Amino acid sequence: MSAVTSAGNGKVTVPSILERKSVSVSPDSSPRKIACLTAYDYPTSRLLDEAGVDIVLVGDSLAMVVLGYESTLPVTLEEMLHHTRAVRRGVRRALVVADMPYGSYHTDPAEAVRNAIRFVKEAGAEAVKIEGGERRMELIMRLVEAEIPVMGHIGLTPQSVHALGGFRVQGKTEGSAEQLLRDARAVEAAGAFAVVLESIPREVAARITAELRIPTIGIGAGPDCDGQILVLHDLVGMSFGHTPKFARRYADVGQMISQAAAEYCRDVQQGQFPSDQESYHAPRREAQAQHTAGTLR
Repeated sequence: MSAVTSAGNGKVTVPSILERKSVSVSPDSSPRKIACLTAYDYPTSRLLDEAGVDIVLVGDSLAMVVLGYESTLPVTLEEMLHHTRAVRRGVRRALVVADMPYGSYHTDPAEAVRNAIRFVKEAGAEAVKIEGGERRMELIMRLVEAEIPVMGHIGLTPQSVHALGGFRVQGKTEGSAEQLLRDARAVEAAGAFAVVLESIPREVAARITAELRIPTIGIGAGPDCDGQILVLHDLVGMSFGHTPKFARRYADVGQMISQAAAEYCRDVQQGQFPSDQESYHAPRREAQAQHTAGTLR
């Protein structure tokens, strides 16, 4: 699969993301924050890319918002590869990052590297994202040595939902906040080019952002991060069930789809769709012949 890789044509790359780190910008200018969204298919990723999104993440949130599972844990490696391929075909400018799903990097490090290579080689991802801090240092280093850019993810790590006791805000105590800082430093030291901070107090995220040399991407971590990411389905009103506090809704596409489908059903049931204008017609001479034949019968 082909991808536009030249930074000269506006393509977002790992180096260009690193250049957007807030501390690297002169004090006299305002840094341009990094805008990230999730996508799981060709049409959505194309629309996001054309809208100017910097990073398109093929998130394992696919499991919940597309496949209907209650957590991210059930989604498989093959499913993630399938959806990453679709997203890759829709993106020309943004950086495409793929989540490595639960179980694809938790056992043998060599297998984890092989799985990450598949995302790059077979699916067209330009980076992978893995969850965890200090305990992922060795793996991040191995992936970077294999020429695979890595985005870290600390705080609320959804693949650890059972260990965490649910989807809970992390870093609320002094001890847990210090652990988050250690995790962030470890991810940076291992060679990650960015790190997602999920569901942590704004003050903790601001401290981490100030200390790191790599960009922080917040989701429920306040406005002081170097960038923000949301799950697309939360953004456009296509999620079911509980919506997180931080998930601002910019549109109600779910309601629009429901209304359109209901109107379609009504028109079909009442014989109002399709209309004559929406129908194909035989050539006039042939139509007349068929009409005459029908009359003679």
